[in-house]
Amino acid sequence: MRGMSESRSIGLVIKKLDEFSSNRLMKLFLYASSLIFFFALVLLPPLIGIIENISYINTIIYEQSLLSRANSAILQSFIMAFLVSILDLVAALPLAWFIARSKSKVAHLIDTLVDIPFLMPTAALGYSILLFWSDKYGLSSLLGVKSLIPPGFFLVLLLHFVFSYPVIVRVMVGELLNYREIYEVAARTLGARPWTAVRTVTLPLLKPGIITSFLLSLARSLSETGATVMVAGSWENGPVFLFNLIEMSEAEVPSILKNGMLVYVSSFLIASSIAVFFLISLLAPTIRLPIRRVFPSLEGKMSSLKAVKLRDSFSLLILFLIVIIPSIFIAFPMFESILGGALGSAFSPFGPWKDYWRGMLISYGVSLLATLLNMVFGLPMAVIIARRKLGRVSTILKAIINIPIIVPSIALGVSLRLFWGKYASIPDFWTLLSSHITITYTYFVASMAAAIESVPQELEDVASTLGARPFSVFCRIIFPLTRYSMFSGAILVFTRALAETGAAKAVAKSREFWTLPVLLVNWIKDENVPITQKALGAGIYMVSSFIFLLALRLFFMKRKE
Repeated sequence: MRGMSESRSIGLVIKKLDEFSSNRLMKLFLYASSLIFFFALVLLPPLIGIIENISYINTIIYEQSLLSRANSAILQSFIMAFLVSILDLVAALPLAWFIARSKSKVAHLIDTLVDIPFLMPTAALGYSILLFWSDKYGLSSLLGVKSLIPPGFFLVLLLHFVFSYPVIVRVMVGELLNYREIYEVAARTLGARPWTAVRTVTLPLLKPGIITSFLLSLARSLSETGATVMVAGSWENGPVFLFNLIEMSEAEVPSILKNGMLVYVSSFLIASSIAVFFLISLLAPTIRLPIRRVFPSLEGKMSSLKAVKLRDSFSLLILFLIVIIPSIFIAFPMFESILGGALGSAFSPFGPWKDYWRGMLISYGVSLLATLLNMVFGLPMAVIIARRKLGRVSTILKAIINIPIIVPSIALGVSLRLFWGKYASIPDFWTLLSSHITITYTYFVASMAAAIESVPQELEDVASTLGARPFSVFCRIIFPLTRYSMFSGAILVFTRALAETGAAKAVAKSREFWTLPVLLVNWIKDENVPITQKALGAGIYMVSSFIFLLALRLFFMKRKE
């Protein structure tokens, strides 16, 4: 009886939601709430925080050497971001294809392993990659060289490839699962080789997802600060320049000049990024494949079983040798510390580990809340963008939702701290939550907008014609076809929030509100902290995050069945 009562209650709730979805005022309220959330809590606070200090730019006019260095750093940011995004697409698309199309159980394991760089705190990831490629105890020791890849441009390139690679894989797997293979099958039935069908039919239909992946990777590279600083050496891009500038003393750079440079570089990055993202969003959909000609002999060989196995093997080789192993290399000193008996002290409620566990609780709490809020308010925004509910304005929104993840996280955190400190006296926890919502908002909205965009509008129109209300259309058509992308977007938000360091450090006024990544950064930078403690701290965080992610994935797969 109790079960029947609960079923009736759920049925009544669904019926009411279905009725509300047909109400024009309710739909207007839903979309308006999403827009207000974006502008009032995500976009405007960091921008206003910078604009308020724009007058400081006048102080840098006569500092030509520092200004030239800043301009060069900004240019390097875009060179690095474009190069990394192109490499990501070339390397990640074959792996996404393997995960989505392979019937092997190994594909599920690979699908989980791809998220490892996202589970790593950025400081720990940068430190691990530095140890693997540059330190004498890493790969260099096996090859008998002092430093295989010294800190600088190429090491930063490898680092950015590692943490942006999962973004493209995750988005493209969702696109491939939502893609209707019937078009590709029809092309092959008419005599097209598999490679020809993919090149001329599948990839053009996946264009929205490819563009979204490129933009997300570009933005991720432009905004990363903490890990980049660790592997950059003397090389500078915009975020590294800002970080180095903040570290300079008053004797090196006066405060007024420092503030001017901070505002100049941040505002220039924002303005130029808006222009780049708007142009890509506007022009990329109109670009057609430059080569339509078919090459039967060559494409026949590329479609062979041997070529497919070679492609999959090469993709897995990149995943493990370039992405996974360097990311988890820090685990070796972690195991050394465990064997040395340090694990027992890690669960002690005293000393540095007391702060560690408090930081972990704050990190998970903030990340979960940021994920839930971005899903609730981000889904209507994704519909607005994908279905062009506001006409041309939707195209503009599609471009500007990328702004929050373009701003260097440390600059964004400082801006939010100034904004909320002046206009609203709120507790540190809510400022911390605001920074994580702002940084992660784009990941969910962009991935969901691309997934909804790939669902033919005709399916919704037919359902509506047959009498289905908007809520029913969403539950029975949109949600089943975009469920994986929704799950992937939530994972991207959650893992990105867990790894955030720069903004969290900037907005936390006291040690009591340090997230675990901030604590780990301080441990890694502190020479007095033993490497075993650093590695054990990062390792426990990685393992707990992986277990949490695996639990979510198993729950999702169970619900899917």
